[in-house]
Amino acid sequence: MSEGDLSTDHSLASGAAPHRDFLEAENVSLRLLLAQAEINTRSLLAKAGIDAKEREASDKLQKLILEELHHRIKNTLATVGAIVSQSLRNLQGAEHAQHAIEGRLLALGRAHDLLLQARWTSADLGTVVRGAIEAFDNADEPRFSISGPDIRITSGAVIAVAMTLNELCTNTTKFGALSVPEGRVDIAWGLNPQTQRLHLAWTEENGPAVHPPEKCSFGTRLIETLGKQLKGDVRLTYDSSGFVYTFDVPIASLTSPAA
Repeated sequence: MSEGDLSTDHSLASGAAPHRDFLEAENVSLRLLLAQAEINTRSLLAKAGIDAKEREASDKLQKLILEELHHRIKNTLATVGAIVSQSLRNLQGAEHAQHAIEGRLLALGRAHDLLLQARWTSADLGTVVRGAIEAFDNADEPRFSISGPDIRITSGAVIAVAMTLNELCTNTTKFGALSVPEGRVDIAWGLNPQTQRLHLAWTEENGPAVHPPEKCSFGTRLIETLGKQLKGDVRLTYDSSGFVYTFDVPIASLTSPAA
């Protein structure tokens, strides 16, 4: 055997051990990669399961929202229909009917704006009151005083309260305290923890003498109906000192969704 052959055999022999170590290291590395891949796969599958559950929950929520929206739209259209029908029936002349309908629909729209801001869940009673009277008040010389504790009321109660206040504001600007420069209106409410009821009072001051109407108008019937809708007691008092509206209602009727 030549010297070159001996040299080659020696290099192969001396290189065998490093080559084997390299393969073993690669084998260990490959096993680690496979183990990590298995862990990552499990993690991805688990995440996919979570994502699927989240999608399912999101789909259910979207379905509920659409059903609720459909229900509210139907109720709103029914309310609009009643407003238009009753306004036309009780008012003479297209102009008077137009103003009455516009005012009531604007009040309904303002109530919906409040609910939209609150994502159709609830709104603060004070915010509802201030929103309802804003168009009838004077920012430079306020004619309303408002007081009462914070209380969040349901979407149904928001619409009922806003529509009621719109009728009261409309009436007082025509016949009551706000029909004269010195007239004022006080709106106050309070909670009775013993009876679990809310008492709200609208009191007009410094206005002209008022008298009970000879016949019940649609506005009066609407006020009474909205009160009954919330299972409350409505009282309209025509005092010599001014008109007074009081509303006594269970707190649960304002804060709990209707069944």
